[in-house]
Amino acid sequence: MTARRGLRRTLIALAAILVVLLGAGWWWQRPLLLTGTGYAAHNGCALAAISGRADPESDLPPNPLVPVLRTSVEQGSATTSILGVLAGQTAWASPGFGCTLAGARPALPQPTAVGSTGNPYTATAAPADPSQGVRDALDEAFGADLPAADRADLGTRAVVVLKDGKLVAERYAEGFGPDTPQLGWSMTKSMTDLLVGRLLQQGRVSLDDDHLRPEWAGDARAGITVRQLLQMTSGLEWDETYALNTPITRMLYIEHDMGTYVASQKLAHDPGTYLQYSSGSTTLLCAVLAERTGLGANLPRDLLFVPLGLTSAVLEPDAAGTPVCSSYMWATPRDWAAVGQFALDDGVWNGERLLPTGWLAESTKAVEVTSAESAPYASGWWPNRATDGSLFEAGLPADAYFAEGHDGQWTVVVPSERLVVVRLGFTPTRGDSRALSAAVRMVELLR
Repeated sequence: MTARRGLRRTLIALAAILVVLLGAGWWWQRPLLLTGTGYAAHNGCALAAISGRADPESDLPPNPLVPVLRTSVEQGSATTSILGVLAGQTAWASPGFGCTLAGARPALPQPTAVGSTGNPYTATAAPADPSQGVRDALDEAFGADLPAADRADLGTRAVVVLKDGKLVAERYAEGFGPDTPQLGWSMTKSMTDLLVGRLLQQGRVSLDDDHLRPEWAGDARAGITVRQLLQMTSGLEWDETYALNTPITRMLYIEHDMGTYVASQKLAHDPGTYLQYSSGSTTLLCAVLAERTGLGANLPRDLLFVPLGLTSAVLEPDAAGTPVCSSYMWATPRDWAAVGQFALDDGVWNGERLLPTGWLAESTKAVEVTSAESAPYASGWWPNRATDGSLFEAGLPADAYFAEGHDGQWTVVVPSERLVVVRLGFTPTRGDSRALSAAVRMVELLR
């Protein structure tokens, strides 16, 4: 009897230890699992609500978690968990605002209505059959020279070309077309530069505004300026690595108030001295702008989508109503091209100046800093010319600049050639999406 009681106590103790170990293991792995379920829930919701697509698995990158993810897409939401049990997350669809990860449906404002008036590319007929050279360039961009498996891996879904402000070429993959909104990922950061320019033109902010967050009062972070957040030289501690519990994955998939989370980061460098690519800086900047203007989630709709007539454009907010300006703008390929044309024309649209004169020339100069962790960067754009005069893409003129996003999203703007080339797709494993080579060929062919 005594031996049995001793065995029972031993088994209970072992069970308790096992529970503790499992609990500790779950807690350690929780951020990684939530990253996976958050990504999949947001993806499934947004594809259905914004793009009208029913194939969410097509936009999930290769990851060991993918086989165990279970996503349920319903009217107005999508929920993903691990095997239907662990780390469940839900993304909620809101008209005009796309999808937001949150524990409950977020309380967002009525979206500002956007009409197509003034957007010359919305109803433009398909361009005339281009020259053989342009057709060959489009073939290359879509991987016509590759075996079927490699072509699928390249994943080009749309290419749109504007020359002298006119639509001269476009092509779409099967299942996609001129009316299919696609996610630009970090091309959204370039839109943020245009938002700042709009507010400067209106006299509502200054690049040197500081004391941007009340919780920074009394410490060195109070000296961080709008300019430094835009140029990613704020000095805030950050890690853009998509891995276990890093700041970028916490911000996008765990923190419901992304701006507050980024603002809580410590200062790692003196503001203005160190360049570090940071999606956190851009999202924090939009949190500041949304609060200061009182526009909240409607910030991009009021300032850019309405005047440009971008009826397809959606910039998704977090659960606090902050537009996620680092990552979450969707638009049709033609509307992305319209953004490129707006930039090429230095913020003049239908004869009206919407940005300060010379804003894009200044915004696309490589930032000069004492030290840098990132490649040469400008103000929300990637410049072709670095501070030392070297070119990122030797085949393009020095004045070219780029909006570039995850999985191969590109808007290439070449002012001296009056050229805009947009490439959208899903290219998670290849280092070259062929966007730049397509732009080089278009410069040569359309000169």
